Amino acid sequence: MKQYTISISDAQDKALQHVAFSVQEWMENFIFSRANSAINDIAQAEIDRKLQAGETVSGTKEEIVLAANIKTAAERTVELEAEIAARQAQE
Repeated sequence: MKQYTISISDAQDKALQHVAFSVQEWMENFIFSRANSAINDIAQAEIDRKLQAGETVSGTKEEIVLAANIKTAAERTVELEAEIAARQAQE
């Protein structure tokens, strides 16, 4: 299990208190919801890939995600920036 800590300014905290009954609960719900959405997307893509390759699909969504060979957003960004730079160099 991972644990993350963030710091927000007093103004940000006050603003969040204006829109959320519990700032902590709101943040947790946001993170859990976004993570679960990504789990669904990754699991579905991996299931589709395996089915097209004639491979067996087994495990929970979380197990499928943990076993999937996926790139991080940072890795994808570096690759995209390199592609853009290469295209610009060709022009």
